[in-house]
Amino acid sequence: MEINKGEDILTVNEIFFSIQGESSWMGLPCVFVRLTYCDLRCVWCDTEYAFYEGNNMTIDEIIEKVKSYDCELVEITGGEPLLQENSLKLMKRLCDENFTVLLETGGHRDISKVDPRVHIIMDIKCPGSKMSHKNRWENIELLSKKDEIKFVIKDRNDYEWAKEIIKKFNLTEKVGTILFSPVFGEIEPITLATWILEDKLHVRFQIQLHKYIWSPTTRGV
Repeated sequence: MEINKGEDILTVNEIFFSIQGESSWMGLPCVFVRLTYCDLRCVWCDTEYAFYEGNNMTIDEIIEKVKSYDCELVEITGGEPLLQENSLKLMKRLCDENFTVLLETGGHRDISKVDPRVHIIMDIKCPGSKMSHKNRWENIELLSKKDEIKFVIKDRNDYEWAKEIIKKFNLTEKVGTILFSPVFGEIEPITLATWILEDKLHVRFQIQLHKYIWSPTTRGV
């Protein structure tokens, strides 16, 4: 499937209303717009169905669907949303409509054109993902205190690597929140939490809350 580049058209995997399961926004009702396509292949990926599955929708149609849930918090996710250039238009339109907009991005695509009103939640891929060579380090300088950086931790090596990256780029001063998330089914949450406490890291531990509310394989939540 080729990426759709038609005017005001996006290829959408799903739009759904759920509880925000990650980030400092965790626990809040949120509308999710999951866009299709991803050019990363993280070994622990839990949304492979978003690589190719999707239907074309206009930005007006997407916004109409979002409004139907009567919720002001909206997350644009994927896949990788920034693969579709029109995602930038969608986020701007949502901000103009006074939604609080979150962008979940893999961190390997240029974020410089994202509307400054959007709250960016950006992954920095650890070695355990097998995608750390794709990190776009220039993006870090474009982040601000309203934004968040997420490390998905698979093992002790990932943890130590993430600590070095935090120090190297002075991330505690750069962004508002640094997230450490254990890979579901690969490392026990208590293990990662213990390491954080032992080192007194200034990070926010998180689990994927939706995987504990619903079955880990449930879609549309």
